[in-house]
Amino acid sequence: KSGAKFDPEKNKWFNHQYLIKQEDATLAEAFSPILIEKGIDSCNMTKLTKIVSLIKERAHFVSEFWEMSDFFFEAPTTYDEKASKNWKAETPALMQELISVLEEISDFTSLNIENVVKDWMTKNEIGMGKVMQPFRLSLVGALKGPHLFDIVEVIGKQETISRLQRAITTL
Repeated sequence: KSGAKFDPEKNKWFNHQYLIKQEDATLAEAFSPILIEKGIDSCNMTKLTKIVSLIKERAHFVSEFWEMSDFFFEAPTTYDEKASKNWKAETPALMQELISVLEEISDFTSLNIENVVKDWMTKNEIGMGKVMQPFRLSLVGALKGPHLFDIVEVIGKQETISRLQRAITTL
């Protein structure tokens, strides 16, 4: 009996469902012009497709992809104030040890990196919070993003190590 109402939240939900069902390669194609607009034209489609697969679950629109994935393309220049509180006096030494652990890994895949790092933490009786939060902060600049070890695999060993070293000197 009453007129139809447009619900923006429901529209976002529908768009999210549509996005999830799309092929990663198709979404990567749609995301590509946004990257070019941001000055990033050196990203290959395989890597871009992998990044899209990691972030599409959280997005409602392709236009949100950059905000959710900028750290894959650019190292953080600033670090989240609240997250920086997790950076304690012993953290730089732990991050330096983590760099040594990462340098020894030859099979640089998400699952393998995770197993090696968690084994190192267990052997040395280091708590998850002492390593994982500062590790994510070093790579992303905030405590956000997809699975940490997926990020590490995508950005690669050299970039991961250089971001850790930059965080050690900056924070």
